[in-house]
Amino acid sequence: MNADQHQAILAMSADKRCDYFLSQIEQQQQVWTIVDDQGVMLLVSDDEDCIPVWPAEEFVREWINGDWAQCEAHCISMGEWQQKWLPGLEEDEIEVAVFPLPHDGGLVMSPWELNQDK
Repeated sequence: MNADQHQAILAMSADKRCDYFLSQIEQQQQVWTIVDDQGVMLLVSDDEDCIPVWPAEEFVREWINGDWAQCEAHCISMGEWQQKWLPGLEEDEIEVAVFPLPHDGGLVMSPWELNQDK
């Protein structure tokens, strides 16, 4: 992906980024999140805790700065995502922030909803 394509994707609305995310994870058979030495990072708000996910490593890098500088991108295979992560997130009542950007939190979906969209 060239820089213009990358910027065009980042300029998409949250809905369009979600559609892009779903098509890419189906195609690439992987999901990306962000971790540190303690494990996966959560976005925490008054209403919900969310695990952020992206369609490719280069988009995770948008988050790896400032308070998140100690973090790194983590790849999850589609099989592991569907069989382990989504059921575990549902059980722990953790939502999924789909393709968030530093200035736009992305769409927040339940693991159940995301599993239906695969």
